Amino acid sequence: MASDYDEYEPGKPFPGRIGMTVDESTPAWPAYRRAKDGAPNVLIFVLDDVGFGQLSCFGGLCETPNLDRLASRGLRYTNMQTTALCSPTRGALLTGRNHHTLGLSAITELSMGFPAHNGMVGFEHGFLSEMLLEHGYNTFAVGKWHLAPPEETTQAGPFTRWPLGRGFERYYGFLGGDTDQWHPDLTEDNRSVTPPRTPEEGYHLNVDLADRAIRMIQDADASAPEKPFFLYYATGAGHAPHHVEKSWIDRYRGRFDMGWDAYREQVFARQLELGVIPAGTTLSTRDPDVPAWDTLSADEKRMYARQMEVYAAFLSQTDHHFGRILDYLERIGELENTLVVAISDNGASAEGGVHGTFNEMLFFNGAPERLEDNLRHYDDWGGPDTFPHYAWGWTWAGDTPFRRWKRETYRGGTSDPCIVSWPRGIPASGEIRTQYLHVIDIVPTILETLGLEPPSTIRGVTQSPIEGVSFAHTLHDAAAPTKHVTQYFEMFGHRAIHHDGWRAVCPFPGPSLTEGASRGWLFGRTSLTREVLEELDRSGWELYHLDEDPSETRNVAAEHPEILRSMTRRWYVEAGRYGVMPLAAGDVARMNVPRPTVARPRDRYVLQPGGAPIPFAAAPRIYNRPHSITAKVRIPAGGAEGVLLAHGNRHGGYSLYVAEGRLHHVHNYLGLHKMKVSSNVVLPSGEHTLRYEFEPTGAPDLAAGKGVPGRSQLYLDGRLVGSAMLPFTVPNVFGIAGLSCGRDHYDAVVPSEYRAPFPFTGELVEVVIDLSGELTRDHQRDIDRLMAQQ
Repeated sequence: MASDYDEYEPGKPFPGRIGMTVDESTPAWPAYRRAKDGAPNVLIFVLDDVGFGQLSCFGGLCETPNLDRLASRGLRYTNMQTTALCSPTRGALLTGRNHHTLGLSAITELSMGFPAHNGMVGFEHGFLSEMLLEHGYNTFAVGKWHLAPPEETTQAGPFTRWPLGRGFERYYGFLGGDTDQWHPDLTEDNRSVTPPRTPEEGYHLNVDLADRAIRMIQDADASAPEKPFFLYYATGAGHAPHHVEKSWIDRYRGRFDMGWDAYREQVFARQLELGVIPAGTTLSTRDPDVPAWDTLSADEKRMYARQMEVYAAFLSQTDHHFGRILDYLERIGELENTLVVAISDNGASAEGGVHGTFNEMLFFNGAPERLEDNLRHYDDWGGPDTFPHYAWGWTWAGDTPFRRWKRETYRGGTSDPCIVSWPRGIPASGEIRTQYLHVIDIVPTILETLGLEPPSTIRGVTQSPIEGVSFAHTLHDAAAPTKHVTQYFEMFGHRAIHHDGWRAVCPFPGPSLTEGASRGWLFGRTSLTREVLEELDRSGWELYHLDEDPSETRNVAAEHPEILRSMTRRWYVEAGRYGVMPLAAGDVARMNVPRPTVARPRDRYVLQPGGAPIPFAAAPRIYNRPHSITAKVRIPAGGAEGVLLAHGNRHGGYSLYVAEGRLHHVHNYLGLHKMKVSSNVVLPSGEHTLRYEFEPTGAPDLAAGKGVPGRSQLYLDGRLVGSAMLPFTVPNVFGIAGLSCGRDHYDAVVPSEYRAPFPFTGELVEVVIDLSGELTRDHQRDIDRLMAQQ
């Protein structure tokens, strides 16, 4: 239908006529940016920590009928590569640039002060959302982000690297690397929000994310049904915590009792039958870090099988709720014209260790994962009282037929399932594509498919070159050659390079943790010094001819020394081209690198109730140091109760609160030990200063995952009213939940003591956290201690 007004491109000269009055003037309007007629919607679905051999459409034993449906209507790409870690892959996926180019050598929490490592994706590297927004698309992001430095994720901003700052018009999800699926840390647009329901009321994050995605599409469709959308839908599955309703778990009861060795054999046979691996592929050999299933005790088998039941249930439940989005698009007549890309960000994760863990916070604190602790949670594995991850035998099995896993640059870490579907635009359905691809190729492919050129500028910023190459030519031709011939890999010093059917790998600290340890190199502890690098370059490189050996089972370095030398030289050329240096391991030193913060450095934090929580990564780090918490309160006649300050959740943290008239402090050591101190007096009404102090009394035992021991003390108006000794504390990080004042925003630190949010019912004026080390001096205690030391 012809319009009855004239339009012109914004920024161009006004084409109408301006006279002295309206009746002698001719109007024209700046034109809205509108997509081309018939432009398809774009939906990118990102799975987390899902291996090549887990989804049913890639031969896995986790039932994903909606992804199967997508594959039957589209194409399965069986040679898609990622970076081996989540933030780097997500940045590469959304920009079309290599992860070191973006400053995303690792997750943002492990940033360092070098261009390849700083975690600050520059605005010269435009996101697909920014590109499509300029061409008349609605842009929505739902789920995991993990692309902003943690120091920038507070309500102080800056918000420029949040989703709304990178071209998304609406956002709902979690900004960090993972979150509790029952009690998530949620952000809507640029503000912190709480879940709409509780787990007891049927809440689960996957349900919520699908609801929000559908609502975003629905809201836009009601006003502009012809306007296409770009939806970036990134769930937390199958990253830990593996949280899912019991009804889903029951569907898998007994299904993995055969163990991970038999799982690999079954999946390998299915993959060959489906054609997702080439005929003649050899199943990779036993990993030295993984025990044979038939050597395990009955308790171990029982526990490990349960872990996989829960993981598989989590993937199936995720698939179900993704299917609700597909169903909605089909109902409104949009599914046929929606270009869908489904992909995982890296291989399966080994962060559960050899035993798996009922609480992943044990891994992040270096605490041992013990079978006996896990068995206590057998019946509620996957429920709110766990933050679980499976044993790494399932990780190895989940990457069938490849070796190794996430974090490493063998194919188990980098080769991931990928599905592309667009019924209106891709006539082929149910077919397999084997061209070599990398995640940086997705943006140029989408742009070419939509008939769009990469922008030279975005919001006035000159854009860097897109480094991926389009594989749009393969959508219609299974025999089309790949255009992506060379690709480097690097993650925590673990290196690889692919070139024209050959692959060289230099594993660090070794081909397995066991083999690395035999050389005295330990993951997380051994730094990548120049001496180590030179030794690796002399003897650590392996060579595989993928055309003959897709699963990297035969190291042919000795037979082809010239090819290996050429490949290693090529790695250094590519590393120079994309700014990879300096190489850095994933050691403890990297975890504790001093990083700039938005606020100036300080050791005193003043908080008021009612504000947004401080994300865990930006919260005051009280670990292993003296600290105090001082609350100024007014207690009414009849008393008060509630949380004054809480950090963390039931999987690790602390809470200072008032209950039954008394002041209490609980230190929750990773869900294993709850250490409580309570006041020996009832708090009277009126204005008071309530104070908690922690004074270290020894050194941490970091090798055992234990922080410093110390005195835990409570004060009422300067008078000591409670004291206890803590034999150890959390050494590095509480649960993946932040700090809240006047309530427990996320989940109760100790659910047996109170139910969140448990807001303080008196008047809370302010809470001050002091990390300066200045503690109340109790002279009598000092005298007693000196006398005891004589």
